[in-house]
Amino acid sequence: MIDPILASVFARAFKSITDEMSISLQRTTRSPILCEAKDFVTGLYDADGRMLEQTENLPILSFSLAPVCKHIREYFGDDIHDGDVVFHNDVFSLGNQLNDVAVYKPIFHDGVLVGWSAAKGHQADIGGAVQGGYNPEATEVWQEGLRIPPVKVVERGKLRRDVWDLIFANIRLDIVREDMKAEMGACVVGARRLVALIDKYGRETFEQVKQHLFDSTKQLMEAEIRTIPAGTYRGQATVYFDGKNTGSTYQIRVEITVEDGRIKFDYSATDPQTPGFVNGTYTSSASATILTFLQMVNPDIPHNEGMVEPIEIVIPEGTILNAAYPAATTFGNHLCPPNADAIIRALAPVIPERVTAGWNQLLCALTTGIDPRKGDKFVDIGFMGLKGGSGAMRGTDGYDHIGMIDASGGVLDQDYEMFEQQTPHRLVKHEYLVDSAGPGQWRGGLGVETRFLIGSDETTVVTFGDGDVEPAFGLAGGGTGSLNKIELVLPDGRRRKLTSKDLVRGVPKQTLYVQHAGGGGGYGDPRRRPLAKIREEVQNGIISRGSAIKHYGRSEDDLAGETEQS
Repeated sequence: MIDPILASVFARAFKSITDEMSISLQRTTRSPILCEAKDFVTGLYDADGRMLEQTENLPILSFSLAPVCKHIREYFGDDIHDGDVVFHNDVFSLGNQLNDVAVYKPIFHDGVLVGWSAAKGHQADIGGAVQGGYNPEATEVWQEGLRIPPVKVVERGKLRRDVWDLIFANIRLDIVREDMKAEMGACVVGARRLVALIDKYGRETFEQVKQHLFDSTKQLMEAEIRTIPAGTYRGQATVYFDGKNTGSTYQIRVEITVEDGRIKFDYSATDPQTPGFVNGTYTSSASATILTFLQMVNPDIPHNEGMVEPIEIVIPEGTILNAAYPAATTFGNHLCPPNADAIIRALAPVIPERVTAGWNQLLCALTTGIDPRKGDKFVDIGFMGLKGGSGAMRGTDGYDHIGMIDASGGVLDQDYEMFEQQTPHRLVKHEYLVDSAGPGQWRGGLGVETRFLIGSDETTVVTFGDGDVEPAFGLAGGGTGSLNKIELVLPDGRRRKLTSKDLVRGVPKQTLYVQHAGGGGGYGDPRRRPLAKIREEVQNGIISRGSAIKHYGRSEDDLAGETEQS
């Protein structure tokens, strides 16, 4: 019988360890992608690669660490030693995106393998045809970047300089080398803390409590699943434009079966993979499924192996969500939003109080080039403007401009001064976008408008995402959000509207970059939204008077009450 207080001590210790790893990584990395936007995760796993706990700064990466840890354990077999450090990013051995490079460190206690610490972060470059890693012209994996299957860069505590030099000879930016050292350091922190915990309580106690936590968490998740009516539910969503064929569309179709404390997500009817880079890997797609479902259950369920055991995910190879070798797959992480839409549409009829309306589809823009002030290469993903608003749900408005969906929030994803230091660009405007939120009794989250002047000649602009064709959907009578848009205004006044999968080279200095990230969908009849709230939002510039009249059914007399009060 496990002491419940001791079990709680271990659970919180595991979480504390991954949090400390996360803080260490954020404080020691150099790229704004990591130290500001926190596009990384940290995790702790047992000897067999089973999840003990994670700190999930970026949800889409979170559930990609454990599958690879298990693969590494099998790949090396008995050839795993104290002091080893393993790199991995290979999308065809359970990686999720080549730019997302992971570090794994085996943890030994008195000569026995007891666990692994791991960190994965989005690196500023990974080789390939385009600086920064995103290549909408790619048709195969080698055009996207360097593949790193499980490889030891440190063996028994000694750096393998030949392997280290081979990897970084294929990566453009020196900052990546430093950021990978930071990931390695975070893993050292995790290893030290786990060893100290086992020193304090003993290895036998650790193994017993660990299994107890797995079992109890599994029971909690099974209980949550049983609150969903048993049955089979279907949903689908559309992916627009594969980057190759104008007007092309692809359907993500999911069949969700709920039965006896288990839930199965079956994507067998999903469309085949695309000829370009708009494809996912099994790991990126399964991560998207898990993180979407977690929004619909008790948020206090611990994130360990027991949480995922009652969840089955079937994604056949050769579909857009699990492309077959050697397909290009960099876009895979960005198939999370339509995947989530399909799941929401499937479950909304049976758990309407636990789903949100549609979230704005992510549309990113990466700028790369040479900073004329320093002569250095730069890469920027434009985190401050890439996401827009989340969908509303019953009883709650959507989050305004969620950005990377991490602890910083959308508006604070990228510090303005750091943006202008790290790139040659000059920020002109960054503010919430009026009337971008889907109307509803509970409105969607606001989108955002971003404008900056490009500060270098021969800049490359890469766009990747969706949401410029179909806005975020409303639920229960709520309205849709607004569309995404990216446009370049050239120095001579000519305008160029970019597609959602574009690669534009040679953009001149003083070009104005304009981006609208749309709002989320609304929930419920907009006419039931309290008048006082509408008046307040008109006054604050969240919705216009015209929108209040058109979408919320209010009159000029209704709105005049705010003027009289003020």
